[in-house]
Amino acid sequence: MRGKLQKLGLLTLGIALGVMLSLNYSAEADREAAAPLPVDELRAFTEVFGKIKSDYVEPVSDKKLIDSAINGMLSGLDPHSAYLDADAFKDLQVGTRGEFGGLGIEVTTEDGFVKVVSPIEDTPAFRAGIKTGDLIIKLDDTPVKGMSLNEAVKRMRGKPDTRLTLTILRKGEAKPLVVTLTRAVIQIKSVKYQLVEPGYGYARITQFQEHTGADLAKAIETLYKENKGPLKGLVLDLRNDPGGLLNAAVGVSSAFLPAHSLVVYTDGRAEDSKMKFTADKEDYLRGDESDYLEHLPPQIKTVPMIVLVNGGTASASEIVSGALQDHKRAVIMGTQSFGKGSVQTILPLGNGTAIKLTTALYYTPNGRSIQAKGITPDIVVEEATLSAAADDSPLSLREADLDHHLLNGQKGTKKPAPLKLPAPAPQGKGPKDGSVVSKDDYQLNQALTLLKGLQIFEHR
Repeated sequence: MRGKLQKLGLLTLGIALGVMLSLNYSAEADREAAAPLPVDELRAFTEVFGKIKSDYVEPVSDKKLIDSAINGMLSGLDPHSAYLDADAFKDLQVGTRGEFGGLGIEVTTEDGFVKVVSPIEDTPAFRAGIKTGDLIIKLDDTPVKGMSLNEAVKRMRGKPDTRLTLTILRKGEAKPLVVTLTRAVIQIKSVKYQLVEPGYGYARITQFQEHTGADLAKAIETLYKENKGPLKGLVLDLRNDPGGLLNAAVGVSSAFLPAHSLVVYTDGRAEDSKMKFTADKEDYLRGDESDYLEHLPPQIKTVPMIVLVNGGTASASEIVSGALQDHKRAVIMGTQSFGKGSVQTILPLGNGTAIKLTTALYYTPNGRSIQAKGITPDIVVEEATLSAAADDSPLSLREADLDHHLLNGQKGTKKPAPLKLPAPAPQGKGPKDGSVVSKDDYQLNQALTLLKGLQIFEHR
């Protein structure tokens, strides 16, 4: 299985081609024999190319035309396929290490503008109040309309302590908002945790990176030490987690599932896109990495669990929540997840550039495709607080809202309607005094209430 991971570059990041990108593994994949070239269409292409070279109002280099043609060819397929020039390819590889320079926002494109998917916690964009759904229309004095996403990302990146002014359109605002941000080295802490009260632990994964599985294992071990014994319940918070590395998602799932349990499988046209990933170290470790799950307390496989999800829960985080839901290992609570169920393969082109190509869809252990649908919680709990971890506002963007998104392709199956709990009026402003959690986090409070109820039920 490790060989399969090394053969493909699998990306599970939700939408983040923008200021945050994530790479799993990169290698040239064998392709099926190419079909005959479409002569008429290629003739039309060369005619357009020639007309631009001879008649366009100003000279254009061959490289710019070819790069633009490749970029347009890929971006027209789906929201996640893209051409990565040398700089974008390097940035993508840097992003998986959880440290990069920029503003700290996940972006996509819509109607020629850059649209904010989510600000990343503890970054300049987050602190400045940038919101999901914001449309960026200008970068400094340069209009974004017509600019490729890669070009916009380049402009948003930069040396730390340099400034960039964003002009944004926000629903409900009569005039564009102008926000000046100072770029910084974005260091993302993948796992945050806290013993919220005796017997009950909380772990939040902000993004799936190279060391997420190992960081989660350390968090679990620390929670058990702080509790001075087994936990009575654990909340795994995947809200607003845009995804990341596939092997990290398999590792996180494996922490809670029995050995050899199916976590996720992928299926596509090419034979090498058909893979299964199970709760085994061969499927979540890389190279000579030691097994970070080896010394976990055995009780972690059976501790009652609640997984919190919302509209920002995408891709790798949907793999984890889907696996734990299908194996009935955890109760999924919150709101419908994002619905990014496609796998991207990174194919280097040999000149420092690469293409990110959608090659497969992933499926939960029970065969559910999440593409454009998402994970449906077992218990729906709307979030009305203003806490950063739980903001699931009406402006939340989902896969089905993106242009050219792939359809699910599966017929719906009748399932019992999820239990729906009422949400309170907006209150609170998030964690205080260095705490990881907020006392006003309604979804988290409901999760803890349910875990305590399960304890009472078990001891009757």
